[in-house]
Amino acid sequence: MTARPANAHQARLLKLLRDGGPNSRAQLGDQIDLSRSKLAVEVDRLLETGLVVADGLAASRGGRRSHNIRLAPHLRFLGVDIGATSVDVAVTNAELEVLGHLNHPMDVREGPVAVFEQVLSMATKLRDSGLADSFDGAGIGVPGPVRFPEGVPVAPPIMPGWDGFPVREALSQELGCPVMVDNDVNLMALGEQHAGVARSVGDFLCVKIGTGIGCGIVVGGTVHRGATGSAGDIGHIQVEPDGRLCACGNKGCLEAHFSGAALARDAEDAARAGRSEELAARLGASGRLTAADVAAAAAAGDATSLLLIRDGGHRVGQVIAGLVSFFNPSLVVIGGGVTGLGHTLLAAVRAQVYRRSLPLATGNLPIVLGELGPAAGVTGGARLISDHLFSPV
Repeated sequence: MTARPANAHQARLLKLLRDGGPNSRAQLGDQIDLSRSKLAVEVDRLLETGLVVADGLAASRGGRRSHNIRLAPHLRFLGVDIGATSVDVAVTNAELEVLGHLNHPMDVREGPVAVFEQVLSMATKLRDSGLADSFDGAGIGVPGPVRFPEGVPVAPPIMPGWDGFPVREALSQELGCPVMVDNDVNLMALGEQHAGVARSVGDFLCVKIGTGIGCGIVVGGTVHRGATGSAGDIGHIQVEPDGRLCACGNKGCLEAHFSGAALARDAEDAARAGRSEELAARLGASGRLTAADVAAAAAAGDATSLLLIRDGGHRVGQVIAGLVSFFNPSLVVIGGGVTGLGHTLLAAVRAQVYRRSLPLATGNLPIVLGELGPAAGVTGGARLISDHLFSPV
């Protein structure tokens, strides 16, 4: 993608076409503050760049029928969601529809070189399947704090070897296209905003509970990253004075007491202590337990597993209640791998938030599971790079 919008009006038109699909000039004019003649000039300039194309005749509004306009069908974006234990890579078109999606188990602790070899292999496989001739841009999510302007992870607690690694520069050279890098939970928030449960919401929180815990903060439709890119790092809010040692070096962090890794550890302790026959059987069969094992045991009625989920949900809810009182969002979205725990977890989170926060903040506050699952991060990656490329140079 060599062309870029020349001004804010063209950028606005591109984003309207991305989010709403093909549209007529008249309908675009209803959504943007431009005179009819000025709108025609900007649309014609975009047509000349090749970023948009004519797409058949629009329905008549009483006069001469105009052509629909759509984003160029050849545009392709790559969304990459690097988690603690797996990698998701997807190709989208310009409207951010996922055309192909691959997932592969991968331990982020193997380091950036090994992880990026896997990412590039998956991207090549998607491209060679006929989904793309090349990529016009890529959006990458990583499970740790990111200095956003440079696309560089900064002291990520669960990513040894990644501190200061030039992710954006390295992948841009390998892929041959512009690359943007962000924290993975911010991508999840962007994905749910574009195509998920937060489509019509301007101010919301998106909490990802996986190996770690983070929170995407969307204010007025825009992700809030903070002064240095570490906004939303709620996994390191203390919930237990003098509690467990966390990977960050502090004690009592939320992430140390309830996350995918913490839940698995507590489940194994319960199995070995004889508190759950169901968990003990699963541990004996596989040699280890995961959050998915706890979810399956809870679904089978295991009281210990249900208690572990409820206790963890109460801790998460305790932290979210503070965020709700401070931020007053119109929606809270819960996502990530641990959401396989389902409505037992959600009920515990809701109970704490509704009990601890003031009625003015919670009287009309939905707390819901995300709709997109693993597709949220890769869709958010495509949204991230398209926001960049659909902005004026």
